[in-house]
Amino acid sequence: MDEIVRVITSDGAVMAAAISGRELVAEAQRIHGASSVATAALGRTLMATSLMGNQLKGKDNSVTVQIRGGGPIGTITCVSDAEGYVRGCVTDPKVFLPVRSVGKLDVGRAVGTDGSLTVIKDLGMKEPYIGSIPLVSGEIAEDVTSYYATSEQLPTACALGVLVDSRDQHVYAAGGFLIQLLPGADEEAISKVERGIEKIGYVTRHFQEGVTPLELVQQVLSEFDVEVLETVPVGYRCSCGKDRYVRALATLGRAELESIIQEQGGAELQCHFCNKKYQFTAQELAEIAKNCVK
Repeated sequence: MDEIVRVITSDGAVMAAAISGRELVAEAQRIHGASSVATAALGRTLMATSLMGNQLKGKDNSVTVQIRGGGPIGTITCVSDAEGYVRGCVTDPKVFLPVRSVGKLDVGRAVGTDGSLTVIKDLGMKEPYIGSIPLVSGEIAEDVTSYYATSEQLPTACALGVLVDSRDQHVYAAGGFLIQLLPGADEEAISKVERGIEKIGYVTRHFQEGVTPLELVQQVLSEFDVEVLETVPVGYRCSCGKDRYVRALATLGRAELESIIQEQGGAELQCHFCNKKYQFTAQELAEIAKNCVK
């Protein structure tokens, strides 16, 4: 079962969270029939979004992360609720790129760097919070680190990894962490965190070996005393439903809906996040049109 663990050091200098995400990444791969490099890019973004969502305070809050880098994968869009349950999609999930000379999937090239990472937080206010930064590498983790430093002025270290077979797209491991320095953290605390990050190396190796999120974050923060704040399950979950599409169709207006009835005799809408299809008959469209203001 995938989960997020959130901890704080006993001296109040560092907040950290780690996620295990093999099952949610595998579910995204299955839904979208994604190639290995698309699975890695989408999977990293899903886990980053889940970690961000789990930080939200209100139960009805949500966060959307959108990455447009100009690469062949197109746009990556992921949405998380306040628990960390997440969904996502990419423009071209079938994109193929040869692995790099070191045997690593070329996520940076697939995503591209000529674009931006945008975070939209719906906090239940009149307007959502929106922060956007230029992409740094297209490798996702470095871009998330840059987002926190630039848009939220919060010194952060992020690591994300997805181990996926380039032949059959099987997801063997996925996980990552966010390490954030709190106000008052001194140079010694920074050095301890840097040593811990350097020591563990690639996170996918640890998850492949069966390390839990708590064990991973304890290794990164091995020079601190750590207090566990919470451990919660997370996963891939879509919130679509026919009622949601009724509201979307109503925004088209009466004239447009009547045109669809005349030309198509009905409508079929498909969710980008889970690929579920919703059918609307001419009678259903007419009922929606009748209730439209215009």
